[in-house]
Amino acid sequence: MDPVSTRWSAPVLHRDDAVLVVDKPSGLLVHRGWADDPVTLVDLVRRLVGGGKVHPAHRLDRGCSGAVLFVLDAGTARRVAGMLERGEITKRYLALVRGEPPARGTIDHPIARKPGGPAVPARTDFRLLHRARTEPRHVSLVEATTLSGRLHQVRRHLKHIDHPLIGDANYGKGPLNRALRERYGLERLALHAAAIELRHPRTDARIEVRAPLPDDLRAPLARMGFPDPVLEAAQR
Repeated sequence: MDPVSTRWSAPVLHRDDAVLVVDKPSGLLVHRGWADDPVTLVDLVRRLVGGGKVHPAHRLDRGCSGAVLFVLDAGTARRVAGMLERGEITKRYLALVRGEPPARGTIDHPIARKPGGPAVPARTDFRLLHRARTEPRHVSLVEATTLSGRLHQVRRHLKHIDHPLIGDANYGKGPLNRALRERYGLERLALHAAAIELRHPRTDARIEVRAPLPDDLRAPLARMGFPDPVLEAAQR
């Protein structure tokens, strides 16, 4: 049986002759590199476009869900890479964090592009959406916006201000993650790439693509007490 068709799916959020945005599920790698999974998001996208080479413009961590931008030819991929480097592509995330962060703020803290590399400038803007009085610790839903694409940027920046992501095995707190998993059924990293905005690399038309909150994150958030209007507003 073809492993590409057995478990994973990545709904198309936007497609034209140059770029494609798909909705990655939590648990799926974008591409092979640090692991040798039988199926990656690149495999699914290659099948969607009928074979041939596809170019992921950026990556999401395995546990993160949401919008991933692909480019369908090498020339456009180079233009998009330049746009990313210049901070011309905005990525907006929803993140569930420990504690109660300020109403809004900016985290300006250098991060390496890859493991072992030099730290380079990185900035994340955040705003608080809602707090929930969960046990054993209160948690908050925040919107985090980035213009750069550093390694684990949102996760590391939120850890830097002492509000690590829930479900984060690398930068979070294991006992709290386990407690919230057992009490509220949160089985994944609580990070979702909710939207991506850019100027089309060929036409310069503005593109804004949104990825709906998946059930494996929305249902635990609802059990934690986040009201439906907050969850709906977070996706607009």
